[in-house]
Amino acid sequence: MVELIRTLSDHTDDVNSCSFSDSLLATCSLDKTIRVYSIEDFAEVSFSPLRGHTYAVHCCCFSPNQTVLASCSTDGKTILWNMCNGQILASLEQPGSSPVRVCRFSPSSMYLVSGSADGSVVLWNVPLLRFHRSGQVKDGSLVACAFSPAGNIFITGSSCGDLTAWDENMRCLYSDKAHDLGVTCCDFSSIPVTDTIRGTECFQMASCGQDNEIKIWLISVGSEKGFDMRCKLTLSGHAAPVLSCAFSSDGETIVSGSVDKSVIIYGAKSGCILHILTHHTRYVTACALAPNQNLLATGSMDKTVMIWKLGKTSTGNSPAAGMKRKSDPLIESWTEADVRMWLVNESLAEVERHFTANNIDGKELLGLTKDSLLHDLKIESLGLRNKILRKIEDLKSKMQVASSNIPEEFLCPITCEIMKEPVIASDGYSYERNAIESWISTKRTSPMTNLPLENLLLTPNRTLKMALNRWQDTRTEGKNKYISS
Repeated sequence: MVELIRTLSDHTDDVNSCSFSDSLLATCSLDKTIRVYSIEDFAEVSFSPLRGHTYAVHCCCFSPNQTVLASCSTDGKTILWNMCNGQILASLEQPGSSPVRVCRFSPSSMYLVSGSADGSVVLWNVPLLRFHRSGQVKDGSLVACAFSPAGNIFITGSSCGDLTAWDENMRCLYSDKAHDLGVTCCDFSSIPVTDTIRGTECFQMASCGQDNEIKIWLISVGSEKGFDMRCKLTLSGHAAPVLSCAFSSDGETIVSGSVDKSVIIYGAKSGCILHILTHHTRYVTACALAPNQNLLATGSMDKTVMIWKLGKTSTGNSPAAGMKRKSDPLIESWTEADVRMWLVNESLAEVERHFTANNIDGKELLGLTKDSLLHDLKIESLGLRNKILRKIEDLKSKMQVASSNIPEEFLCPITCEIMKEPVIASDGYSYERNAIESWISTKRTSPMTNLPLENLLLTPNRTLKMALNRWQDTRTEGKNKYISS
């Protein structure tokens, strides 16, 4: 469940960036200011707004130790602010005074990277407040940057579409085209994962671009193979250029904002769309997730910052929450032929003709009782009836283990069954088409929130459908195993 809990309307021009610390939210804008809020009540702190830039502020970010806020601007400067009193610690001028589009701290807070419109990238020593090293991308403006959680590399993204990897000595490790028409943002997940193809530990990074796509990359740096980067997944939920993306602190979800005015929350493992938020009235330029709280901030060209409370789809007091999931969706999908094959493999071929005559499929199989076996299927032997029921109970036990691994996002919140034709309603949740159509024929409220639906438009969730199809293929293999076991 996602709940809009606050709208901040203090900026007088487009919001360009948002950043959380454990206790604060910072936002910056074309109006030349940075505003800082307490996340306890989202009231501005006493020293906000911060004024020091003479042109639009493009990016702001907190140092990992949370004592410093960095902001960068068209004025060619990156300013470091003391978060105790809002005072300027340093004003760092980009070589050539080129407009600075992006800035990011290293995980240790030792270094700050700034990237500018002329393609220059500068590494600043934060404790000493001075220039450390610099580099240059081969083409385009620098518009995106992210440090790996280990801090030994960082990635920059350019307006020409390249992603470039650098080590701490500003040596270029990798550079290649990633997004047609240009990269717009990139962000690392802090949680390491295993590359199942190469069997190595690596980190995930998300990048987004003018091609309407988000790409998830697996990145590793090892002594033997050196730097390795490959695309794991491409997310295509937006209908227009994607301007911002961010990983949650647990690495489970990815949030993105787009020119299509929407915010999409994806499951990072499956790439499935979990929620679509459509409250902003202009381009969504920024999104940020709080490190230790279930909070999301989104910024837009509509001059607002919206604060969202995140929760799990399957919990809460929503009408659909708490509905009991059917216990054996795998068995329910069996055909009559599947049931006959199972009977033969369980040494019950002698009753196959009784099941065939009564058109017993998987759903019927689950509903069989001693009485129905006797009176409907005409199986006279008590021992045989008991044997059939024991075999069915054994089968249910096996299948319950398998069904417990069904990804939550594949289940319709209304029916609690695996979806076949998932669609997205205006509340941002995905439902089985028949179920939500039946729901809205009598109600005009969200099954998940009880709030009125903005409209009755249902959009096919193609990303979720593709993920379902891939999962169904592996599920079919499992079904055949249990039928023949």
